[in-house]
Amino acid sequence: MRRDSRPSSPANPSAVRGDWSTVKTLLPYLWAYKWRVLLALSFLVGAKLANVGVPLVLKELVDRLTINPLSPTSLMVLPLSVLIAYGALRLSTTLFTEMREFVFAKVTQRAVRTIALKVFRHLHALSLRFHLNRQTGGMTRDIERGTRAISSLVSFALFSIVPTLLEISLVLTYLFVKYDKWFAIITILALVAYIIFTIAVTEWRTNFRRTMNELDSKASTKAIDSLLNYETVKYFGNEEYEAQRYDHGLQSYEKAAVKSQTTLSLLNAGQSLIIATAVTLILWRAAQGVIDQTMSLGDLVLVNAFMIQLYIPLNFLGVLYREIKQSLADMEKLFSLMDQNREIADKENAPALQLQGHVSPEVVFQTVNFSYEEKRQILFDVDFKIAAGTTTAVVGHSGSGKSTLSRLLFRFYDIQSGAIQIAGQNILDVTQHSLRQAIGIVPQDTVLFNDTIAYNIAYGKPGATQDEVIAVAKAAYIHDFIETLPDGYDTMVGERGLKLSGGEKQRVAIARTLLKNPVIMVFDEATSALDSKSEQMIQAQLKQIAKSRTSLVIAHRLSTIVDAQQILVMDKGRIIERGTHIELLALAGAYAQMWERQQHTNVVAQEE
Repeated sequence: MRRDSRPSSPANPSAVRGDWSTVKTLLPYLWAYKWRVLLALSFLVGAKLANVGVPLVLKELVDRLTINPLSPTSLMVLPLSVLIAYGALRLSTTLFTEMREFVFAKVTQRAVRTIALKVFRHLHALSLRFHLNRQTGGMTRDIERGTRAISSLVSFALFSIVPTLLEISLVLTYLFVKYDKWFAIITILALVAYIIFTIAVTEWRTNFRRTMNELDSKASTKAIDSLLNYETVKYFGNEEYEAQRYDHGLQSYEKAAVKSQTTLSLLNAGQSLIIATAVTLILWRAAQGVIDQTMSLGDLVLVNAFMIQLYIPLNFLGVLYREIKQSLADMEKLFSLMDQNREIADKENAPALQLQGHVSPEVVFQTVNFSYEEKRQILFDVDFKIAAGTTTAVVGHSGSGKSTLSRLLFRFYDIQSGAIQIAGQNILDVTQHSLRQAIGIVPQDTVLFNDTIAYNIAYGKPGATQDEVIAVAKAAYIHDFIETLPDGYDTMVGERGLKLSGGEKQRVAIARTLLKNPVIMVFDEATSALDSKSEQMIQAQLKQIAKSRTSLVIAHRLSTIVDAQQILVMDKGRIIERGTHIELLALAGAYAQMWERQQHTNVVAQEE
């Protein structure tokens, strides 16, 4: 038997991509608005030029005042233009900064929106295998942190780090040209020492941040999983057990957070020591220059102002670098989700499923072999045909592979060998969207959105009118029940539809599938949660629906499929019997034994 190689399991989302890889992934989303980016950068340069100009004007003011400091008319001789220039530069710094923020706001927010939407769509495009293995709580936390980190990274890197580096370059150039070279040398040495120390310690601390992210996601996963399974927790009285599990996760996070904060204190102390030493040395050199009369008081004020302007943002440079590293760590997982292999993907330029002239298309499984895992095969040479407009039922013990057939028909997984065809077209060759539009399913376990009954029914056909919703609700025998509710069709169904009973949820599922009006119907234990009376009504309706459609019925109760044109009996992934109800009873094989057993069970239940 031929086996195709299976795709490897989804890559670990927490795999480290590397900072530059993360940045390169982000840049195209920002560069989509390149003119806004360039304009914002020009405002950034303007703001920094104005900011550096302020100490220069301040020096001029001080020098003019010290020409004749005792003269009562000294203020009168100050050129008005110098005062105006000082105020204008102060104002320009703020105006350019705000204009930069105004111009760039759309770039950042659109990048966040685009990336978040792309990740959301990509997650929906991933295979069922990925979603069965995922931890919802941790994944949603990763997405939340990652999208928030995009804004932080852009703000810190472009509007804090870059301006600070630009200002440092301007100041160093001025100091080197105008004053003793030691001013520039001391400043450069301090900057180099500061940057090396900050990067080294921050890189060391980044591991603690990643650990905190991992533990935070795990704790969140435990909390959300416990709350989603609220009823199960209550059934077994395990509230305290769940609280202890959650607290264990919080304890681990607490230890990592304390370690992170301790190393942060070490980093801050080292940065302050470097800055304090540099400022002291520079002011000592400036004071000596005034004493030696090689520098004026204005020069002293200028150098001091430069140092303040330089080292205040530089003091935050360490904080900003840490935030950037943390943002990059947070973005790693977000972009790693986008790196997940889709596994099930359309072929390039794949056409839509063509159903013209096939109101009820034929469905064919040709020697299908399939395994979820390489070492555990589920289906073996499954071969059958559902003639157009007919109903084929599949029965068998739990684990025989019945529900796998519906998953393969929807192409949630790809088979290893064989083929599945609809209207003569291999489902691997057509788009997934067109394939799934042609098929409707009423599942055994119905999960509803935490919204209104009307929304959940209309989900089968987004944009459906209220009259259409009511029509299918009547067809599914749930309209009368909805009318008895205080809010009618606007009644909220709760998380996963838990406010409704199993039968009510299943009838909602039937209604929304009817609204979708597909040409192929799949009923996966569609009436398993209904009482006998409701089951009889729904069965009659389903039979009416199936008359004009190609239908696949996966059943456990054999009484529901006696009218099927074909019944397949599966065992351990193989079809062991096939035929009509009468033909299978005549075989006196597995189907006949199942039928006899269920009939006996029904008699016993009635006697009780």
